[in-house]
Amino acid sequence: MSYALPARADVAREATWDLEILFPAVESWEAAFAEVEAGIPGAGAFAGTLSAGPDATLSALTAAEALQGKLGKVGVWAHLHYAADTTDPDAQSRADRAQGLSGRVGAALAYLTPELLEIGPNQLLAWADASAGLAVYRHFFDRLARKAPHVRSGEVEQTLALAADALRSASRIHGILTDADLAFTPAVDAEGVEREIGQSTIGKLLLDPDARTRQSAWESYADSHLAHRNALAQCLSTGVKQNVFVARVRGYESALHAAIEPNDLPVSVFTSLLDAFEKHLPTWHRYWNLRARLLKTDALAPWDVKAPLGASPVVSYAQSVEWIAEGMAPLGEEYVEVLKRGAGPERWIDWTVNRGKRMGAFSSGTVGTHPYILMSYNDDLFSLSTLAHELGHSLHSYYSRLSQPYVYAGYGLFAAEVASNVNQAMVRAHLLEKFDGDPALTLGVLEEAMSNFHRYFFIMPTLARFEREIHARVWRGEALSAKGLIALMADLFAEAFGPEATAAWTPETRERVGSTWMQFSTHLYANFYVWQYATGIAGANAIVERIRREGAPAAQDYLGFLNAGGS
Repeated sequence: MSYALPARADVAREATWDLEILFPAVESWEAAFAEVEAGIPGAGAFAGTLSAGPDATLSALTAAEALQGKLGKVGVWAHLHYAADTTDPDAQSRADRAQGLSGRVGAALAYLTPELLEIGPNQLLAWADASAGLAVYRHFFDRLARKAPHVRSGEVEQTLALAADALRSASRIHGILTDADLAFTPAVDAEGVEREIGQSTIGKLLLDPDARTRQSAWESYADSHLAHRNALAQCLSTGVKQNVFVARVRGYESALHAAIEPNDLPVSVFTSLLDAFEKHLPTWHRYWNLRARLLKTDALAPWDVKAPLGASPVVSYAQSVEWIAEGMAPLGEEYVEVLKRGAGPERWIDWTVNRGKRMGAFSSGTVGTHPYILMSYNDDLFSLSTLAHELGHSLHSYYSRLSQPYVYAGYGLFAAEVASNVNQAMVRAHLLEKFDGDPALTLGVLEEAMSNFHRYFFIMPTLARFEREIHARVWRGEALSAKGLIALMADLFAEAFGPEATAAWTPETRERVGSTWMQFSTHLYANFYVWQYATGIAGANAIVERIRREGAPAAQDYLGFLNAGGS
């Protein structure tokens, strides 16, 4: 007997997202692609005209936004089809073409920033004060001025834009290898029953109450990645070199500065986070030792990090939506109604489990589309939490795009991970109250909380320390190898788990732990992204404490944050 994943074609329609509302067929997507392609020369034709005055500048910005808006829909549709089934060659091809189109649009519009800066911030702000059409761009002009030291000539900016598609190649290769091509030996439970491992099921298998299932799943997942260690190491090395290259071209003092300064953040926010993490590692050591005692084992094995301490409650998708809606009620009827619409009849969410589905979960979309969510729902509180998290992102996008003009409809990652974690914290607090007196469900919610904290306050800061070191090595001209990357990752996790938890690690266990960087292709290529999960969850829990303490006034302040977008 074995448990196999269904093919994408065999999953229920209601568990998938509605992409037909964007383009009902491939032919309509192809027509939209061609329309964007045809619009590139016209959008680029404004180059050299901006200094003529506010009307010329407004025309160029308006044309750029119109083309980018059409491109966004073309890209979202292609990306979402590919993410749902990375083994589909046609979806792969369309996603790749959309990324190439994005690079060409970027190159055509690369003149904008250098020309605007040549006009000068003071003149731009004066035009914004005098022109009704340009008034909305005042904040945009102000932020642009702060980036001026790192903006290159129009020719260099165009070259960087043309190179953008090629500079994403390492991430794409890593992703397609781990999502579509890796073959995992099935996990085997205590009865000898095989369980198919896929990116959409590994999380569920590591939560299984059967220790043999957890161990065999953890080992198989790590070993499949390790079998391609050298190729994956070259991918990551190339990705880091790309970050370093762009940072140097733009005149930053490091890849870290290049990632953080454009978002108006001081680098000290990053360094102080890691300092705090390192200072409080003894708290994590106590936690791991406590879990080992509760599991009646001498030392906590890596596959037992999320071993259930009690019976895991079964929570259907529909039940999750209901409980999440209850938990978010303090934000008002409108917020809850939009959430339920998106999670239900409007089908924002692709929550089915299927072979070839991309790892993890995300919220996507653009101006003029739904905020689409991809995840693999597994009928438990952990899936409920993931759903709440992604709905936090999606409601942030919904309100931002609804309230702001195109130029401010997006928001930075530093803000993004606040909204997602607010939802998780709100729902968690609600469930702890709702099930007060129900030991099984209370324990389940607490285990979900610690799993969440483990990911954002333990895994992500450890990956951030890893990311800081590998970028520093490349900046100094040193090479990155599979052996060195695995050793560095294993050392960092050994320090984070503590001596008692790692005392029983065999060389094989250490190597498998050291493969963790291979399992984060969607994070480690985003150039210092992962640390913002920790700041996001810290900020979110502070916000939720205030909402629960003060009620409506605090909720309105938070909704104001969601509506603010990037303004």
